[in-house]
Amino acid sequence: MRIVFAGTPEPAVVALEALLGSEHDVVGVLTRPDARRGRGRNLAPSPVAAVAQEQGIEVLKPETLRADTDDGAQVREWLRELAPEAIAVVAYGKLISPDLLSAARHGWINLHFSLLPHWRGAAPVQAAIAHGDDITGASTFRIEEGLDTGDVLGTVTEVIRDDDTADDLLTRLAYSGADLLVATMDGLADDRLEAQPQTGEATYAPKISADQARIDWAQPDFAVDRHIRAYTPGPGAWTMLGDQRLKISPVTVVKPGSNAATALNETVLLKETALAPGEIQVTKNDVFVGTATTPVRLGMVQAPGKKKMDAADWARGSQPEGILS
Repeated sequence: MRIVFAGTPEPAVVALEALLGSEHDVVGVLTRPDARRGRGRNLAPSPVAAVAQEQGIEVLKPETLRADTDDGAQVREWLRELAPEAIAVVAYGKLISPDLLSAARHGWINLHFSLLPHWRGAAPVQAAIAHGDDITGASTFRIEEGLDTGDVLGTVTEVIRDDDTADDLLTRLAYSGADLLVATMDGLADDRLEAQPQTGEATYAPKISADQARIDWAQPDFAVDRHIRAYTPGPGAWTMLGDQRLKISPVTVVKPGSNAATALNETVLLKETALAPGEIQVTKNDVFVGTATTPVRLGMVQAPGKKKMDAADWARGSQPEGILS
């Protein structure tokens, strides 16, 4: 089947490579324009564009798909010339104009990293971790005008582990989702797939802002843990110590009977009080921070202008005082 692929970031590369290794023919790639990356802030192609160019596939990088723009007109002419039977979409990042939805016989088939209609929107993986879901997955569906509302063509499930960061979970979903996308294209090519309407209550996972990644230490320990893992690596969970903005990597919830609990209890008993939310307690080998319930042990800390370092090393060098907020 002739396929145009629309995608941009690294997780989408896995799906593109899976399609390239299948019996289908990827005849073109849509991706976002080159962006400035790295320390030098030089213009560089998206990860999807880089792979497509290496494979000699024609790549289009429009600023917009709107019909009333030069870019939009070019996209429409390009699709007419390529005549794809389906357009596979994985984290493309551009709105698709309604008139383009009929540009291929099978439509635009989106690989979305949730079990629709749960967590429609831009950040389903982060939302699943932050809300404490046990199970998530990926869905393929035919795009329509609503936000992730189209009929579902296939799903796979994935267990969310207790220590999963968004990067960990997205990496696994990128591979299982890529297999699902190929299987979906196989089914469409054979005319043996019947799309099913989404059922159940819809929930939403809008795009995440940096402000939303700020840690609220007044939450229970498990909520603080989930929040930090959900926003690792991007945009990165953070907190303030005075006028310093610190990036915080995943923490450890202190479980009764653990070595960390013993070290913490010995120190806290000397103070005869529990740790208040955001209060820092430094021991010989660990740094603990109070929450609404049990304190958590910090993992890695990144101070402004510095590299990430183990929390105990950070504490020895900075001698932190005050309350994280």
